[in-house]
This record gives sequence, structure tokens and C-alpha cells, in this order.
Amino acid sequence: MKKLITFMANRKVWPIALVAVGALVFVVASTRGSGKSEPASKYERILTTVAEILEQAHFSPKKLDDAFSRLVFQKYLADLDPDKNIFLKSDVLQLKGLENNVDNELRTGKMAIVPLADQLFQKRIAEISNFYKIILSKPFNFSVEEAMVTNRDSLDYPKTTAEQQEVWRKRLKYMTLERYADALESREKNKDSKTFVVKADTTLERESREAVARIWERSLTRMNKKFGIDEKFNLYVGTIAEAMDPHTEFFPPVEKRAFDEQMSGRFFGIGAQLGEKDGVIRIESVITGSPAWKSGEVKVGDIIVKVAQAAEAPVDITGFETTDAVKLIRGKKGTEVRLTLRKQDGSLKEVRIVRDEIVQEEAYARSAIIEKDNKKIGFIHLQDFYADFDDPNGAYCARDVEKEIRKLKAENVDGIVLDLRFNGGGSLSEVIKMVGFFIEDGPVVQVKDRDGAVTVSNDRDKSVLYNGPFAVMINEYSASASEIFAAAIQDYGRGTVIGSQSFGKGTVQRNIGLDRDAGYFMPTSELGTLKVTLQKFYRINGGSTQLEGVKPDIVMPDNWEFMDNKERSYENALPWDQVAKAAYRVVPKSTTTKSEANH
Repeated sequence: MKKLITFMANRKVWPIALVAVGALVFVVASTRGSGKSEPASKYERILTTVAEILEQAHFSPKKLDDAFSRLVFQKYLADLDPDKNIFLKSDVLQLKGLENNVDNELRTGKMAIVPLADQLFQKRIAEISNFYKIILSKPFNFSVEEAMVTNRDSLDYPKTTAEQQEVWRKRLKYMTLERYADALESREKNKDSKTFVVKADTTLERESREAVARIWERSLTRMNKKFGIDEKFNLYVGTIAEAMDPHTEFFPPVEKRAFDEQMSGRFFGIGAQLGEKDGVIRIESVITGSPAWKSGEVKVGDIIVKVAQAAEAPVDITGFETTDAVKLIRGKKGTEVRLTLRKQDGSLKEVRIVRDEIVQEEAYARSAIIEKDNKKIGFIHLQDFYADFDDPNGAYCARDVEKEIRKLKAENVDGIVLDLRFNGGGSLSEVIKMVGFFIEDGPVVQVKDRDGAVTVSNDRDKSVLYNGPFAVMINEYSASASEIFAAAIQDYGRGTVIGSQSFGKGTVQRNIGLDRDAGYFMPTSELGTLKVTLQKFYRINGGSTQLEGVKPDIVMPDNWEFMDNKERSYENALPWDQVAKAAYRVVPKSTTTKSEANH
């Protein structure tokens, strides 16, 4: 099942936005000085404020007209009912009467689409909650040959309740068959074990139906109780934002607060970031040094099928939201959690992990020395271009990488490799400082605003921290700030870029609070937060990393190349373009003996 409640979990694992400053003064002035009276309701305030910010601040705003309305409406309908098995055709036709209304709702704040969608959605969920139990109350006949279309994009919405029930019958039968086949396989493998209880086919079939019933009972109850009009409104505003470009997003207050807590606080868990897609919970990333990482068994792309607390019975989390799965996986320090993972080859594996404190330091820059053939290679892993702007003494990646480089130099390494694979980006100022470790001085990146003005950001420190052999590792998930760094090193000829073509994110975002009274620069607004694309950045050679990313000097294919999850895979991604080349000097290949200044 595709995700229905998109607002409650990260819909995508986006590359981290670059930090932009000083770009919203005109927005604040224009909206605060408009003389308009404050709309009455929270919904109205959010809609009208989002419209103003998108029109006046977005780098390349789409015109808020009927064409934009239809685009948003179609995406919103697809997010509400991705499998086309909740709404009937008549519901969709009723909603389509409002498909040109999104732009009007943004300007006036008067909302009609969400209330009607909520009314129809709740009605159909109530009906499905009744008939799915009847379908699963009787044994399925698996000897009958039937076909089911899983690609719902090629089908229309069911025209009648009977047609809808037939769609659900096949779906429930297929889900039961999957579990029944697994049970038969398990029985065959373990039938000679003294402790294994051999069950009849009819028993295994009944237990499989009961398991499917439990899954849908949880899912439908959650849709009914947790996916109310507030959540449908949040999804609606999020759809409006993302219609501008893939990286413009709306965060409801609770989601933003949870994100901030996770980024700055401490908790006990396994150290893996989860995401929901197609009704399953996947491992999106694993924190270096965390319990999950230390196990050696948890990999990006694994699907979590079940979660168990120590010796307790496992809970099937199919259909769970990410937030619900996280609650099961987190717990007290030192306690054990058991994860049943479906690996990329389809096999199932149970992994036991002891929970530990997850702290931000685990994701900070770390180094190691690899010795081979009488050579010592320094290896630095950097997960994010992090910066604690609230604390001058806090964690800054440039400061930490500098320490690691100095440690490696003290060990007389023959070369250094900086690993930026899976690094989604971060602070632009930290990128500029880090590039400066490897060059004398000069431009690092060019930034263009919506008016076409191009600003060149320079490293002005003439000292060089390291001038020996250097390589940068990237992959499909290296994005944003990672691409700026790799591109600058490549353009200067200062090092070799190794790996696979990067993500292709050449845009800059900023979080903007939606509460005018609190001020737009307060990203913890009780009305929510809009992450909006303000600028685009470019290589010093003039080309953009948008869509094209950075192409490595030495190509090393990996397991992620088959996944079409780059910037260019999104229809509304901003286009590639270029600006004039900046003035810079390519580092001579023979420059390896220049003395280091104090840096």
C-alpha cells in the first residue's frame, strides 16, 4: 500500500538545504505593510501567507492560476488515494468541480477542496472498514487463476461499490497469499525440528487472513482517527508548496518541532533514519557509530517487516506510519530490540540490537588511516556540512575536518580521501572554508537570485592546510553542499573526484515561519514553516549542478545507480542553466611542496 498519510512522515529523503541569509527583507516589508486585515481562521492565515511567500520569494514561482490549480488538485487527489481504491468515480467527479479553485483559495483563504475531500474520504473509509472484514472472514480459493493490476496509474476509479469491493477482494487475497506462501515455506524447512509445530494448510491459510485483517484494522483505524481535516489540510498546503519545485515544502508545527528535537536532542535508539514508501518502512540512512551501524546487518534500503521488544512477540508493522515505527524501535538504554528485515535480495533476517544513546557527535567528521603496500592513506568521513549557528562553540564541520586533517598530517599520510557519499549537504559557509583548506584563495561557488543577480563567494584565506594528494568520494546521494565542494575541487584541479554521478541539486532553501506577528525569521511558528527555494548556485566554471550533478573523474558504479531518485527524476525540478565563468586559477599538478601557513 502506498503511503496515504503523507504529512506524518518524510515523503522523500531530501538533500539538506543550503543556508541562505538576508533574502526575505522585501517579503516582510511587502506583507507587513500591505494594510490587509488578518484573516479570521488558522487555515485562512496559512493559505494567504503561503501564497504571498511563494509569489514574492520563490526563485522561479509558477503563476497562481487555473493551470497551477489543476496541477495541485491532481497531485493532492493522488496523495489522498494513490491506489485509486478509496474514492469512487462519482466522488472524484464531485471533487473535480473544484479543481480550478486552488489559486482562489490561496488568495482569499476561503477553503472548499479540503472539507469536501475530508467528508468523502471519511465516508468511504467507514464503508471499507465494514466490507473488508466480510471478505477476510471466509477462506480464499488459491486454485482459481486470477489477475490483479498493481499499477493503479493505468486504471480508473471504481464506478460502483460492487466494483470497489472486487478490487479490495483481490488485493486482500494477494496479501493473504504472500503470507500463506511464506508459512508453507517455513513449514517445509522446519518440519523435522522437534520444537516446530506442524500446522495444516487450512490453519496456515486462516492465520494468514487473520494477519492481513490485523494490518488493515490498524491502518483503517489510523486513517479514521489520525487523518482528519487538519492533516488533510497540511497535506494540501504541502502539495501546493511542492508544486513550485521538489524542495519547497510545508512543515506543520508538530512535524517541525519533532524534526528540531531529533536534530538537536538526545534519545535512545538504534541510530537509523526511517522512511515510509508504498506502505512499508525502509531504512533510509544509518548513523556511523550507532548500534545499527555496529551490528553490520542493517543496510540502507532494508525493509522493516516486524519489531519485537527483547523476548516479546514481534509486531508486524506493515501499514505503520514512520512515527509509529519509531516509537516501537526507540526505548530505554541497554534494552534489546529485534528487527525482522527484508533484505534487497528478498530474504528475511532477524537482527538483535541493543539500544544506546544517539548523539549528534556520531555524525560528525571522523578519520582513519588505511595502510596498504607501505602506503598510508588518510580517510575522512563527513555525513553532513553541519554548523551550530546558535552556539559559536558548537559543532562546525570545517573546524572538525581541520582537526582531522592535522591529525592525519601528523601521521605522515601519503594522501587523503574525503568521503561525501550519502552527504545531503548543509551550510554554504562551511563549504567555502573547507575548500579553502586545499587552495590558496579564490572563488568557490556562484549564487544567483530570482532577479538574475550573481554573487561570487570566495575563500579569502591564502594559507593552505593540505597540499598533498587528495580525492573526494561521491555517489547518487551526494547533494547540494557536497556537490559544491566536489565541483570546486574538480574545477581547480586540486583533487580527483571518485564514484558515481551526484544527485543534481543546485538550489538553495530557507525555512520561513508563517506567523507574521512572530516574524518570518522565526522558523518555529505555531502556524507552521515553509521551506522555500530562494536561489540557485553554480560552479566556478559557470555550469550549474542542477539536474546534471557532478560527474566523477573516475567512475565507480555502485548498487544505487539503478534507483531513479535523482533531481532529474522530478517533473517540476528547476531547469539546468549556466552563468559566466568566475576568475580562478587551476592548481598546477606539480604543486605539492608549498609550505603550510597557520590556518
